[in-house]
Amino acid sequence: MCLLFTGFLACAFFGIVPKAWAADSMVDRVQTIIRARLDVDPATISLSCQGEMICGIQMLPLAYRDRKQLPLWIDASLRLEKAEALAEAIDRAGEDGLLPIDYHQDAIHQLLAEVCEQASAASPTEVSPELWADLDLILTDAYLLYASHLTAGRVNPETLHTDWKINTDAVDLSASLASAASTGDVEAALKRLRPAHRGYTTLRNALADLRSQTAANGWPVLNVSKTLRPGDSSSAVGDLRHRLAVSGDLGPMDSHEDSLFFDATLASAVKHFQQRNGLKADGIAGPSTIGMLNVPIEQRIRQVVVNLERWRWLPHDLEARYIIVNTADFSLKAVENDSMDLQMRVVVGRPARRSPVFSAIMTYLVINPYWNLPTTIAVEDILPELQKDVAYLAQRGIRVLENWGLDAPEVDPTTIDWHAYHANRFPFRLRQDPGPYNALGRIKFMFPNQFAVYLHDTPNRSLFTRVQRDFSSGCIRVEAPTVLANFVLTGDKRWRPDALTEAIEKGETRTIRLKHPIPVHLVYMTSWADETGVIQFRSDIYDRDRDLDRALTRRRPNQPPDFVD
Repeated sequence: MCLLFTGFLACAFFGIVPKAWAADSMVDRVQTIIRARLDVDPATISLSCQGEMICGIQMLPLAYRDRKQLPLWIDASLRLEKAEALAEAIDRAGEDGLLPIDYHQDAIHQLLAEVCEQASAASPTEVSPELWADLDLILTDAYLLYASHLTAGRVNPETLHTDWKINTDAVDLSASLASAASTGDVEAALKRLRPAHRGYTTLRNALADLRSQTAANGWPVLNVSKTLRPGDSSSAVGDLRHRLAVSGDLGPMDSHEDSLFFDATLASAVKHFQQRNGLKADGIAGPSTIGMLNVPIEQRIRQVVVNLERWRWLPHDLEARYIIVNTADFSLKAVENDSMDLQMRVVVGRPARRSPVFSAIMTYLVINPYWNLPTTIAVEDILPELQKDVAYLAQRGIRVLENWGLDAPEVDPTTIDWHAYHANRFPFRLRQDPGPYNALGRIKFMFPNQFAVYLHDTPNRSLFTRVQRDFSSGCIRVEAPTVLANFVLTGDKRWRPDALTEAIEKGETRTIRLKHPIPVHLVYMTSWADETGVIQFRSDIYDRDRDLDRALTRRRPNQPPDFVD
């Protein structure tokens, strides 16, 4: 039996040019079989091939329709270069963090081997037409499934998280299939389906680097029971130096210095590791740093795989100018023409009220805003304080309105028996006046969405000094709101920086419609490669990695991809 790829190229029948009439006759017979196989009601009948469930039974008739059911991967001379090219591409699916076995890998290998064996014993025209048809159908199904996963992800995020609402772009998989099958350049066709974002490419490269480190025995475990500081000298320091050299945090030349002494070079390497792992970069190897250093490389590989999937969920075009907030990194970036214009710290939702993931368009901002407290916050956070002391409201500039109507009258809070109200009975609207205590600060940035989440200023500046900044009730507090406002107002001559500052200082509430609305992407990435290609890791503050990792590794029949005809 021939071996796949290198063995196939040595198959005797590849050097044989069959008679045209014999090849044409075989293609006609394969066409007849494909037509019969696809002439079923997909709603009531499932289709299997070589024991493999065909996942795209509803899509396959469309794929073959314009070809009048002629095979896609077998040419008129019964050569298999295109089939081989797809099989090779599927074998490399792991480079994108996907599983080759999801795309009929074993069945394709077996079918190609059987075709090769039968052809070697006689000629390509003597191979069973059923075998040719099986091979073509399963290759087409594999391509459609693989292509759909590259362009939109293997897992639907909304089946895992109710607060994840990113809609990927519609992609014409039918056209992609036709291009791959007609040209035989499968890799080029698949490359066009991958996310074009630089972040996806760099993270994909990082996955390859981590796997190469795994092949070289991965990272050593540090058995360190005490904190290591600059100036220390011990065998544990030598182990720390070796560990940082293996992961690339310490340069190869530096790793050969006095291995047992904790010098300034080693402290710098510790800081580098801490920075790329979201830790306080103090150059001291304490329990948190040692714990991060001892995370197995296999776990980091899974973390990269999980985040590659999240890139596939994002819109393929983030626009030339956009704002992106990574809640797992507590950071905001403003980007224009692939260049980062500004970056700042943010405070995101705490685990009990985590910030959602979605894309929306920022259309306006409000200076000196009122804050209408969400009912959840009013009931869970404010009501218990009110029940202790009604003066709590006046101290924070919060008024009570009778209901949520536009013209709802104000109510004197001292006339209300607050103990009579609870989560299921709270008709009031609490509204905080603009001013120094207003929780939204001086500016809020509005991009209408179903979660009622937005970006805003905050009077509590101290939280931005924390390393882990998950303290909000879901909205995003920004470190430098005026700087961000100037970015989003770029190109609007009415709102130069001095005009904005003057309007804020007046203290009047004012809505500013953006002349150039800008996309805002709230994402959750616990791993990425930065602008210099250095891989970054962050803690999974919302416990989302685990669920996605389980979904990605679960072996199950997949839903067919959506076609754009």
